[in-house]
Amino acid sequence: MILVKPDGVQRGLIGEIISRFERRGLQIVGMKFMNVSSALAREHYKEHVGKPFFKSLVEYITSTPVAALVVEGPNAIEICRTAIGATNPIAATPGSIRGDFAVQVGRNLVHGSDSTKSAKREVKLFFKASELVGYKRTAQRWITE
Repeated sequence: MILVKPDGVQRGLIGEIISRFERRGLQIVGMKFMNVSSALAREHYKEHVGKPFFKSLVEYITSTPVAALVVEGPNAIEICRTAIGATNPIAATPGSIRGDFAVQVGRNLVHGSDSTKSAKREVKLFFKASELVGYKRTAQRWITE
């Protein structure tokens, strides 16, 4: 599960971010441009309830639309997390999304699920099963063995 956050949307980086995942060989099986409701934001960030930044996190993610993506492929979570870069852009490797485009933790452009368990939970929050489309890519044999 990938979210291009409000700062990524406002800066016109949706296409750049999507292309980084596609160029790595990952397959998009779900994608939508949407406004995140307060209820969805609170559920998505529920592990942060009670933390001092929770309110501002909810306000931020609901401030403008986001681009929500579901990507698949071998080692997709690890590949996405590497492509995204460290949460703190100062520590993010050049060549990663955050390393190339972000400056502060609070405006780090993109969210990526950190585990299979989180991905399953987050995908269900943002997508109905009918919105996910699996398909066979003819180029797949040139990406994986």
